[in-house]
Amino acid sequence: MLLNKNTILPAAPAAKPVQYALKALRRDFDRVFADTAEPGGRILLTINDTLPAEQYTLTADADTLLLSAADDLGFVYGLFEISRRFLGVQPFWFWNDQPFTVREGEKIPAGTVVESKPYKVRYRGWFVNDETLLSHWKVERRANLPFIMAFETLLRLGGNMVIPGTGKNAVLYRQMAADMGLIITHHHAEPLGAEMFAQAYPDLEPMYSKYPEKFRALWQAGIDAQKGMRVIWNIGFRGQGDKPFWDDDPQYDTPEKRGALISSLIKEQYDLVKANDKHAVCCTNLYGETMELYKDGFLQLPADVIKIWADNGYGKMVSRRQENNNPRVPALPPRGDTGAHGIYYHASFYDLQAASHITMLPNSTEFVARELADVMAHGADDYWLVNCSNVKPHAFLLDLIARCWRDGTVDAGQQCIAYTAAYYGLLHRCEIAQCLVDYAQFAVPYGPNADDRAGDQFYNHVPRMLISQFIQDRTAPADDLRWLWDAPTLREQAAHCAEIFNKAVTNYAAYLCDCVKVLAELTGKPRVLFMDSVLLQAQLYDLWAQGAAFVCKALDAGFTADWQHCFYYAGCAKRLYALAYRAMQDCEHGKWVGYYANECQTDVRQTVQVCGYLMSFARTLGEGPHYYAWMREFGDPEDERRIMLILNTEPHPGDDDLWLLMEQRWGE
Repeated sequence: MLLNKNTILPAAPAAKPVQYALKALRRDFDRVFADTAEPGGRILLTINDTLPAEQYTLTADADTLLLSAADDLGFVYGLFEISRRFLGVQPFWFWNDQPFTVREGEKIPAGTVVESKPYKVRYRGWFVNDETLLSHWKVERRANLPFIMAFETLLRLGGNMVIPGTGKNAVLYRQMAADMGLIITHHHAEPLGAEMFAQAYPDLEPMYSKYPEKFRALWQAGIDAQKGMRVIWNIGFRGQGDKPFWDDDPQYDTPEKRGALISSLIKEQYDLVKANDKHAVCCTNLYGETMELYKDGFLQLPADVIKIWADNGYGKMVSRRQENNNPRVPALPPRGDTGAHGIYYHASFYDLQAASHITMLPNSTEFVARELADVMAHGADDYWLVNCSNVKPHAFLLDLIARCWRDGTVDAGQQCIAYTAAYYGLLHRCEIAQCLVDYAQFAVPYGPNADDRAGDQFYNHVPRMLISQFIQDRTAPADDLRWLWDAPTLREQAAHCAEIFNKAVTNYAAYLCDCVKVLAELTGKPRVLFMDSVLLQAQLYDLWAQGAAFVCKALDAGFTADWQHCFYYAGCAKRLYALAYRAMQDCEHGKWVGYYANECQTDVRQTVQVCGYLMSFARTLGEGPHYYAWMREFGDPEDERRIMLILNTEPHPGDDDLWLLMEQRWGE
């Protein structure tokens, strides 16, 4: 059987998910196969009711490739398997700019049979969360195409479930995701996918005790808006804006009161859902304070509700750190619990402390594989929701997690080689794989636990905390940093941070050097992909680490009122952070133009700005109020500095211009 550009695809059926997959397969044919006069075979679809849901078989004879399945997702997965197995189109082709060798056709031997296997996890998918890059990036002038490609990638990985965005994006893209065959589920702060009370009624206090009927009406409207879609209904009651409801309603001041209200509202939401569909599947998140209520026996749930346990944002199945509180309560059901359990797992996380949002998780894939194997051992295999964020920076880890939900376990080393071979080719796959492995090896620990490794937010948010506290009151410690170092003075906190940052400077200089050596061996599209992913992250951490170390040097000078060096070192930090953002911009080419334009959560540009604040603060204390001394010291010739006939003969330089004058004298 011959596949080529003339292969006859079946007429599109009525089912929209299969229509999309057929259209995508035709696009893949056009990308991979050259024009030819030779006729191709044909692909046929046939329903086989004896197959389990989501499963398929492929059978080839002399001129036909027959795809058999019992349901829409079975056909979708089968069509994408044709694309992967016979055309070589990998799941992350879009995000990794996969190169294709154009050829005339692909022969499939008659008698070839491919049978799919059931996935180890029943419901498996992504939460497109903190999608600040995707939400402002257009591809082919289309704002929806990044989301469409995220959903397609998820289907190619065997996913069947999605939260299609955060807040308004979840509503905007859920019909599209449903039309592609994905089950819709919901953010734990937005039960039933309903509009949040504070959005619907901005002038009212978001208190259930005052407005129960308004809450119920919003829940029912959410249910009505998703009729006709496949949905796993997230039920619960946390609060407005992803915080506990008792922050807004202080009458619930004991665990008993909080648990009783949540339990009653979960039962009410459950009954609303079941009234619309008695076979509906429901889930609830045991997240943060809710997990504590459940473990302490204050939360009562209907028996068939899937209980979702969450990692801490760093890949470890323990409760997350919230501000300075980090109890690390184990977050898995007990072994032998026969109830329905699942997980919410972070490939990307945003906590304004030390997590990774625009770069890969700094913990190793071996660590992640062990955690997920433990998840399976505890029976949490009914539901896996993975925070995929903006997809591109996290493709390597998302690929590994998908292999876990397919097979139950994964050899992280073999997965790494397979990943690099798929997207970089065979020639240098081992060297590139080593760079991917070393990424976690060079990551710097900031705490005593194995998962306490610093991500991109550590090198941006922590320096901003230090600077802000220094400007506000340098005699007091930063309360926001007690999770990292609970010292009695800011100076001690800064010194502790300096040790971590200086270690990072050494580590990332070495890592960047290793990556540059590999880059020198690469050519063509593998070289570009390496520059845009592995090398970019090495460059970012190298620059961030240096910038953060300079922030600590600036503060150290400031503690002794050496305002000139405080100003100068702050300027050095500002320059390095600006170079980091420029490195991201340098990777914006082709369809990636504008990808980093809305980088606003780690927010490297904000770090640049805050370093500028420190420069201005130091200059005010050291040169104000007339601002002429440093200008004369660094800008005037020696003979003119000794004569004071007039304070200044030119306009005062801006901070950056003054820093350049200092750099001429003090720079290496």
